[in-house]
Amino acid sequence: MTPDSNPGDEHPSRRNSLRSTVEDGGVALGVLDDLYSPAMVEIYGDLDFDFVWHDLEHAGPAPTDAEALGNLLRAADAVGTELLVRIPSSDPATIHKALDTGVRNLFVSRVETAEQVRRAVHAAHFTYDGEPGGRGLANPRASRWGQADDYAGVEDREPMIGVTIEEPSAVEAIDDILAVPELDFVFLGPLDLSVSVGAPGEVDHPDVQDAVETVVSTARDEDVVVGGLGFGEDDVAQKIDDGYQILHVGSTTAAAAASLESWPEKFGDR
Repeated sequence: MTPDSNPGDEHPSRRNSLRSTVEDGGVALGVLDDLYSPAMVEIYGDLDFDFVWHDLEHAGPAPTDAEALGNLLRAADAVGTELLVRIPSSDPATIHKALDTGVRNLFVSRVETAEQVRRAVHAAHFTYDGEPGGRGLANPRASRWGQADDYAGVEDREPMIGVTIEEPSAVEAIDDILAVPELDFVFLGPLDLSVSVGAPGEVDHPDVQDAVETVVSTARDEDVVVGGLGFGEDDVAQKIDDGYQILHVGSTTAAAAASLESWPEKFGDR
């Protein structure tokens, strides 16, 4: 560190390795930690996963719980991985709190229109599309409590902001959604799409697959990063070939079940 530098500028939270990976054309693999555990974040980082997904739509701490998010983020910083955090709505106050806590990769559930997407992306920036953005200045963890230089500039550059495409209306509006300035990625939600077509859980249903293909092909044409769920090694390999760059490959609880569920049956009566 040079005599004129601030300690906050050297902190790993000032850089986003997930953004670097996808901008370099790479594929980022991650795990859904559905236990919301800092220890699991450290384990996945030590296993060299690019990100740990925390889904705050369905479970876990409130997306405004800065203490819980801060502990998860500190674990990620310690092992050089990233958090990918999904929040349940495009409410600007929720987006502000998550980003101020230090979340660098944030995506919003249940969007249906380009206007909702624009509202979310606008809220995440200090300067947006050449105009003032919707984010407010303070001295939170994301600024290293006021110690980081060029806080607004770094925060406008490093975080990735995305949305989940899981509603038929969002698929219909995909051209307009992808045209929203500074939208960094879309994440496919085939499970919720399966509910919308009346076939809950059937991700291979033709209507679900048609919707997914529409979004993926349009996003490729518009050079917007695509993320999604991987259902086994063959499916992950196929999705990489299809152009996905952010892929979930499993979850904490599913991995535990797969490793341990056969033991009671085999040896429980001995």
